[in-house]
Amino acid sequence: MTMDKTTHFGFKTVSEGEKAGKVAEVFHSVAQKYDVMNDVMSGGMHRIWKHFTLNTSGVGPGDKVLDIAGGTGDLARGWARRTGKSGEVWLTDINSSMLTVGRDRLMDEGLILPVSLADAEKLPFPDRYFDCVSVAFGLRNMTHKEAALKEMRRVLRPGGRLLVLEFSRVWKPLAPFYDLYSFKALPLMGKLIANDAESYRYLAESIRMHPDQETLKGMMLDAGFDKVDYHNLTGGVVALHKGYVF
Repeated sequence: MTMDKTTHFGFKTVSEGEKAGKVAEVFHSVAQKYDVMNDVMSGGMHRIWKHFTLNTSGVGPGDKVLDIAGGTGDLARGWARRTGKSGEVWLTDINSSMLTVGRDRLMDEGLILPVSLADAEKLPFPDRYFDCVSVAFGLRNMTHKEAALKEMRRVLRPGGRLLVLEFSRVWKPLAPFYDLYSFKALPLMGKLIANDAESYRYLAESIRMHPDQETLKGMMLDAGFDKVDYHNLTGGVVALHKGYVF
């Protein structure tokens, strides 16, 4: 009899088979309040982080862009504005509740984009198809990050790039205040606004378990990217990693 491999779900250890279902429960629970909570939790900073990602991406008219774990569509909207009618922007997510909220929100704004319920570890797209792949605040929830990064590399054409916007290792002097905020304030906000303290406790824990800046850079290089650099934002609360394909 073989034992299931284990992985992290926040600070808990669970079998790999369990993790996807547990993460799905979190995002089914928070989907309707996700945007409101993002604004409250970050004091609106998430909009600045995403704006920086869009503005430093190099994406332009006619480009093909894949947004993974695109959720409620913030980046997909920005990509569509940059690629124009000659471009192609896919909004994808593994979670049907998040994807439905994102699709409906974009349609309400008059943006009709192709949408796919997709697992980042098994992307349903051909090799060397996209000019840019983006994933914002989604990589840390994936069970096999290495496999997902290799898939992102596979679908990028030569000259393309991957943009990973994710919580990272905060500047050390800020760590005590950040911990207090994450483990006390976030669950309380989750309870008051989304009626779900546990999901936001998991989100705080998942940030601590995610690889730091240099470790993620190494993982991206190992996945086949030819060059990787990163930019710390807000004292390292968030980092934008860019992986290039030559």
